[in-house]
Amino acid sequence: MTERAIRLPSRGGVFHDYTLIGTPHLFGEAAGSAGGADGTGAIRSRIAYSAAHVVCDPLADADPLRHAAIDWEATLAYRRHLWSLGLSVAEAMDTAQRGMGLDWTMAQQLIARSLREAQAVGGRIACGAGTDHLQPGPGVTLAEVEQAYREQCEFIESRGGQVIMMASRALAACAVSPDDYERVYGNILREVSRPVILHWLGDMFDPALAGYWGCADVNEAMEVCLRVIHAHADKVDGIKISLLDADQEIKMRRQLPEGVRMYTGDDFNYSALIQGDEQGYSHALLGIFDAIAPAAAAALRALDEGNLERYQTLLEPTVALSRHIFQQPTYAYKTGIVFMAYLNGHQQHFRMVGGAEGARSVVHLAELFQLADQAGLLASPDQAVHRMKHVLALAGVE
Repeated sequence: MTERAIRLPSRGGVFHDYTLIGTPHLFGEAAGSAGGADGTGAIRSRIAYSAAHVVCDPLADADPLRHAAIDWEATLAYRRHLWSLGLSVAEAMDTAQRGMGLDWTMAQQLIARSLREAQAVGGRIACGAGTDHLQPGPGVTLAEVEQAYREQCEFIESRGGQVIMMASRALAACAVSPDDYERVYGNILREVSRPVILHWLGDMFDPALAGYWGCADVNEAMEVCLRVIHAHADKVDGIKISLLDADQEIKMRRQLPEGVRMYTGDDFNYSALIQGDEQGYSHALLGIFDAIAPAAAAALRALDEGNLERYQTLLEPTVALSRHIFQQPTYAYKTGIVFMAYLNGHQQHFRMVGGAEGARSVVHLAELFQLADQAGLLASPDQAVHRMKHVLALAGVE
């Protein structure tokens, strides 16, 4: 017996009956190949990284707020799912609750396991290196920040991985000028063995990163970042910016040195930015691709074929869902990402590292459920309804 109707809460304490559209989009068969480390595979016209979430172990006898327990098989299975679609994986990023429940000790295990898995299946992967084992504070020095970056970059590169050089809370706390950023980034970039992806994460994703690059004004900050890139272009694969401002991304994209890629991190405007314009386009390194992976992969394959209409038809309906998931407070978006994985059967529970499943309201999750259905992203509508009802029951909605 199918189960397609459900009573959902709305704003203001109002309830309404919702009947699912009922048929998920047929996004096409999986790519059948993870693609090689050189980027060959099903998706050719863009490099598309999905920042991947982690699956916590809900049965671990540990303090869930301070000691992350990971379900390694479910976590790695999701990465295999992403590779099977032809997507690349951005590992141990903020989508994996890095610095927001997942500390460097656990991140090392995650990175090592995922790198081995990528090598086994031929999947493309890049891994986040930051300074999160260095606690920001008034006594922290630039030399200590450099050493923290160095340690994490060396860990990744020693295992054959590519580095994503993440923004540093410790650097933001101790730097007093743009020169400090140029010094730290310059010293690390001179030392890495292969080009890295830089990561400029806006303060809407992490308030501790306000004033990054030593400037409160985003245009001045961009000038500093561009100076770093131009000075070390041979060591920069590309830059991911997550400012949720399409105009700023395009402006920066047009000033990058030849051969340095722009990876959009704009979870509001990714469809248009990836499509591009007469002067260029963005590749992708996106948290939302975790939640919309089948649609994203199919849309990008349509772009490979020059079928712009199909690209837009598949990807545009996902934008409303993404804007909802990434609404303020933006850093709580991980809850929606994991909720989508739960609804679609990629994990057997809706629990998160650090108890972050409680970071969004039940009303928010109910609206997410509807938007996912309307975008054709519920792989099994009956299962999704059944699981949504479980979540509602825990909130006292019978």
